[in-house]
Amino acid sequence: MKALPLFALSFLSVLPLSSQAIPLNDDFAVLVDLTLASDYRTRGISQTQNDPAVQAGLTLAHSSGLYLGAWSSNVDFGGGLKTRQEVDYYAGWLWQATEDVSLDLGYIKYAYPKESQFNQGEVYGILGVYGVKLAAYYSNDAPGIDSKQNSLYTYIGYETELPYDSGLKLRYGNMDFKDPHLYSASGSAEDSYREWEVKLTHNLAGVVLGLSYIDTDLSQSQCLSNWGFKDVCTATVVASVSKSF
Repeated sequence: MKALPLFALSFLSVLPLSSQAIPLNDDFAVLVDLTLASDYRTRGISQTQNDPAVQAGLTLAHSSGLYLGAWSSNVDFGGGLKTRQEVDYYAGWLWQATEDVSLDLGYIKYAYPKESQFNQGEVYGILGVYGVKLAAYYSNDAPGIDSKQNSLYTYIGYETELPYDSGLKLRYGNMDFKDPHLYSASGSAEDSYREWEVKLTHNLAGVVLGLSYIDTDLSQSQCLSNWGFKDVCTATVVASVSKSF
């Protein structure tokens, strides 16, 4: 059975014209993100068969809050699938009400060279209030086993600074598919699962070191039935090194 990819874009929370961005003029700035991670996990699922990933993103931001950009990572879905790359194109608008209250609205197009059946689009909204984040991502053309379907991913998160240039990020999410296709060992099917992440970060001379614990409530049978492998949904620790400029 072919693995079905899932999608996430972690750096969309970066504010347009942030202190790390490269200013072009009074209104425009460019933000470059580079990441090396021990695994590419999105919504709890490995996109690289638990192998390392190299990722890069480029965002053009306007002082009005409008932004657009592209992001890419290597992927490996196994099962003879040919694609080895994910390329995401996105555009949106970030409204910064205060330093602690923001609303981010946008659209993402996910593309997989040589495996276009996995391509899909999502609209999203992210509300940030004093470190708490409430987010929703909706798609009407998500990849399914036999055909495209609707999907809704929601999460609640929290981010805070810690002493010594460190930080803590928490997330608890729910991935909901229109059609039940997560089969357990008993043969029953469910249409949703939950995932969570606890991440510690440390800024070392402008380089962000990350260590995450990631898990889902999927059984090995459910993981196998939808993604073709038993170990891409299990608990893991992911180490990462990131640089933004």
